[in-house]
Amino acid sequence: MKRDICSPPTATYRLQLQPAFPFAAAERAVPHLASLGVSHLHLSPVLEAVPGSTHGYDVVDHTAVRAELGGEEGLRALSRTARAHGLGLVLDIVPNHMAVPAPEHLNGPLWQVLRDGPASPCARWFDIDWSEHGGKVLLPVLAGRLGAELARFRTGDGPGGGTVLHYGDHVLPVRPGTERLPLPELLDAQWYRPAWWRLARTELNYRRFFTIAELIAVRVEDPEVFAATHAKVLQLLREGVVDGLRVDHPDGLADPPGYLRRLHEATGGRWTVVEKILSGDERLPAAWPVAGTTGYDALRDLDGLFTDPHGAAALTAAYRAFTGAPADRGGDWPATLRRAAYRVVTHELATEVGRLVRTASRLCEAAHPLRDHAPWALRTALCEILVRLPVYRPYAAPGRPVAPSDAALLDEAAQGARTAFAVPEEAEAVELVRDAALGRLGDGPDQRDFCARFAQTASALRAKSVEDTAFYRYAPLLSATEVGAVPDRPALAPAGFHARCAHRQRRWPAGGTVLSTHDTKRSADARARIAALSEYPARWAELMDRLWAEVPGPDPHLAWAAWQNAFGLGEPDAARLVPSVLKGAREAALLTTWTEPDAAYEAAVEAFVTAGPCGAAGSEALTAFAEEAGEAIRANTLGVALLHLTMPGVPDVYSGTEGVYRALVDPDNRRVLPEAGEATYDSLSREKLRLTRTALRLRRERPEWFGKEGPYLPLYAAGERAEHVVAFARGGGMVAVATRLAGRLAQADGWRGTVLELPGGHAWRDLLGGGEWRGRTALAELLREGPVALLVREPAQRP
Repeated sequence: MKRDICSPPTATYRLQLQPAFPFAAAERAVPHLASLGVSHLHLSPVLEAVPGSTHGYDVVDHTAVRAELGGEEGLRALSRTARAHGLGLVLDIVPNHMAVPAPEHLNGPLWQVLRDGPASPCARWFDIDWSEHGGKVLLPVLAGRLGAELARFRTGDGPGGGTVLHYGDHVLPVRPGTERLPLPELLDAQWYRPAWWRLARTELNYRRFFTIAELIAVRVEDPEVFAATHAKVLQLLREGVVDGLRVDHPDGLADPPGYLRRLHEATGGRWTVVEKILSGDERLPAAWPVAGTTGYDALRDLDGLFTDPHGAAALTAAYRAFTGAPADRGGDWPATLRRAAYRVVTHELATEVGRLVRTASRLCEAAHPLRDHAPWALRTALCEILVRLPVYRPYAAPGRPVAPSDAALLDEAAQGARTAFAVPEEAEAVELVRDAALGRLGDGPDQRDFCARFAQTASALRAKSVEDTAFYRYAPLLSATEVGAVPDRPALAPAGFHARCAHRQRRWPAGGTVLSTHDTKRSADARARIAALSEYPARWAELMDRLWAEVPGPDPHLAWAAWQNAFGLGEPDAARLVPSVLKGAREAALLTTWTEPDAAYEAAVEAFVTAGPCGAAGSEALTAFAEEAGEAIRANTLGVALLHLTMPGVPDVYSGTEGVYRALVDPDNRRVLPEAGEATYDSLSREKLRLTRTALRLRRERPEWFGKEGPYLPLYAAGERAEHVVAFARGGGMVAVATRLAGRLAQADGWRGTVLELPGGHAWRDLLGGGEWRGRTALAELLREGPVALLVREPAQRP
């Protein structure tokens, strides 16, 4: 099949490359993936990364394809094989950051900066505050304070000649001319300061990815840095090795729209999607020159469609009664989120806030009308505004008109922030911070720095406080604590789903849609099982009370979450469940943390998970519950898959999800899957595989039904059980029908005469269940063989 590199994919298949699954393994999978019906392989980052990395987001060299994966020739061989089977390639790129590796010489630009300081040509690559620490880069790599670690340093010969410093796995350059100094003086003479790792939280003077000091942010807004970091990717695009791009974490950049415009121009407008997480009712900026997001917004819509709002509310009440959680520690979502945000902004992001306060102080000192705002007031105003932002970040910049949406969200946050001040005159610091964040205080270096840094810090705060803290503290229904979700509004009615699909088709018809990714907290099929609990809230609450009496956990919140995770996983595998539950406890940071672990508590967690959810009695209880909820689980699994593959947008199928794939949070969702394939599938996996192949092949054969010119037509049922079906037509030639809330439907004695009017007056053939249907169709008959139907118009002739 001949590829058209100027057209968007019809569907992509995500491959999580790593040393255990290199290009050669991907090449072997090509025939199977082509037979599924996708048009492109979607590859995780392929540039040179930290040795052994299982994800590739820790890039060390933008000029080379990763040797551990097979190098550039391996990538080109994969591309040739893919092309021979009619497939193209989409690359995941990481513009925001690079690794701070050990040994440090793996990152050549950073090595030069550490050796030569601010005079290095590569100093412009990184956001380093040279005014701090006596003009040195703080490197938080020491296991303890310097005095206790000094004896572990030694000098030696570097990989390219010259003297280097060794500390454990770290290899650091020595500033030319200082080689003969004794060790203490040698350390003091460098352009970097080795420091205890705990200082990173408050003293770090380079921008990092979120709170990870091992990832240093890159200034791709600089044209020279953009050119250097994108040359290899652009070469691969020009030479036809790859066709499109996924852009990781654009919200970390100083100027996302400016970067995307430059990228669009450099690629000639190739298909590009961005990993932009939309919060609540937020919309992707219309001016961004991209096909759309990677699709977490679609994931939220699909999950919400298969969640019972009444049952979710009942589960929330049961969870509160079971855990006794205070409002701000899991009992109430807004209160829990606010407390988590305060912790992150004052604790984990202290160094980022400190830099913003210093910049704001300089702004005040430079302009007489702005003077006499105390640093504490600026810090308070800054933190109070940041914790109140309902989205990841604004996109303001000095010298540009402020978007009404950005002005509105900063104004509202500022109004709330003023309540933190007892003296109205001191509260005027809030307006100063708001105006600086919106770029209203001028266009000088400090004004630009504050505006960009504020937005970048807001993004990090949102990600860490929502996804990596509050989601682990609030656990009534874990399927609703997913990237981009709003956990206290977990459900979406069919009318709302149709409205969002219509917008997606109208504005972003070639944007991405996803169900499972390397970053989802749980895979789609694990969430499908957990979402079914919303249809059996009383039964689940009873089961939790019984299991707590039999196997009490270290605390009720952890027990509730562990049992739901175990139910989602569907098998009593302690080797997978224990690490996931422990990660959740550390991320929640209530009784143990990553940096201050409570060994006794964590041992109790491991013992509980092993004896409870993974024990014989617990596993038997969960299996029995899954059998009781079997209709809902089957309908959720197949329904969400069908709608994902037929709704507006370009579906991305995560590795292994053509069959039933149940995974927990990373690293569990990045495991290399065995190649046994469908020979090991159970009946539900075989059903899902057939559905996936059928829908993907239909997309490939009839792209005009699913592209930007193919209309989206909502279909509504009539009858007592109309709320239990969602259906739509695409391009006049296809109708997708899915049962929703099947457990409740069964409890209510089925469809009871509910019908669906099929459009057009002609016959429709079901590619999944067989049979032909026309006009007013009884859902009990249409869905007799299963909870979903994929209909095509008969005769399906091309126009």
